[in-house]
Amino acid sequence: MPLTHFDEGGRAHMVDVTDKQVTDRLAVATGAVRMQVGTLALVREGRAGKGDVLGTARLAGIMAAKRTADLIPLCHPLPLSKVTIELEPDEALPGVRITATVRTTGRTGVEMEALTAVSVAALTIYDMLKAAEKGMEIEGIRLALKEGGKSGRWEA
Repeated sequence: MPLTHFDEGGRAHMVDVTDKQVTDRLAVATGAVRMQVGTLALVREGRAGKGDVLGTARLAGIMAAKRTADLIPLCHPLPLSKVTIELEPDEALPGVRITATVRTTGRTGVEMEALTAVSVAALTIYDMLKAAEKGMEIEGIRLALKEGGKSGRWEA
């Protein structure tokens, strides 16, 4: 399959989506921040020095989804109709599991917006907890589901 972000000369360019059909688009991305049990306790108990870790990460993820075209050079700016960020503390990890769901109606998908939302939410969690633990790991960021467009539904 040819890569659409390159022209016939091999130069990067923004894909022309003018002739693509407008459809409902959905993307879900997931990831996690792994940390020590004691650091996770700070999150659960609301004792992190910088404040509400999960609330701040949720807002950061939403804001990131809305700014994806400003961060990823060849992404189209899209009117997003919904962005949700789920943050689930998980003792078994231990850490926080992140799920971003993004929706729009348009000519191109929102996979990059969902992935960006998870990435920035994870970075925000790291930033808010780095004084307690510098060895946290951001891991497993991936697309879990996409719907809409010519290719239809794809699920990991």
